[in-house]
Amino acid sequence: MPERLGMAVAVAGDIPFRWSITMTRLRFPPLALAAAILSMGAMFGASAQSAGAASATAGTSATKPAARALAGADRHFVEKAASDGMAEVELGQIAQQKASDDQVKQFAARMVQDHTKANDELKQIASGKGVQLPSGPDKKHASEARKMQEMSGADFDRQYAKHMLADHKAAVADFEKASKSGKDAEVKAFAEKTLPTLREHLKMAQALNDAGKGKAKKTGS
Repeated sequence: MPERLGMAVAVAGDIPFRWSITMTRLRFPPLALAAAILSMGAMFGASAQSAGAASATAGTSATKPAARALAGADRHFVEKAASDGMAEVELGQIAQQKASDDQVKQFAARMVQDHTKANDELKQIASGKGVQLPSGPDKKHASEARKMQEMSGADFDRQYAKHMLADHKAAVADFEKASKSGKDAEVKAFAEKTLPTLREHLKMAQALNDAGKGKAKKTGS
């Protein structure tokens, strides 16, 4: 057997490795030598596979699209709908305490229930889009709520019905626009889903407002 044995070992990938085994004064049985060579080959092969998997994972992460930001109109709609929805819940809670008419109280309970549900759905959508929603009603609705707190009896009932009619006319218009011209699919779907409930609220508010006017004529107030 020669004093030095040169052997080239090729592994997966583009970088070859040369392994020179010096056998000066050493003698290995052929089977042991073959086993050593196979073991080294398996080790280098596993390393190449791990590197390839890491490269593929990095490539996938690099091409994964980021969450799409909301367009200006969609963002404005989401923020306004959230603020208005919180105002409906707040006024509904006040009406449940201050209203004198049972129909007004029932309507108010429905407003709290439906708008709380819609607000929760809107929060989930906004969170996924990276939109920070208002923490409460806008200044206009907050001012109205403070004024309503000072009222009671039939005066409260009429004023609440009047607010609900005006608010739901505006809400239906906003949601109709978003359902037709919204750019974001989730926002548009939310508007379409919520619109029938708002239209029902509008009809109820109109009936409540008409009933309040009728009572006012009878009492002369």
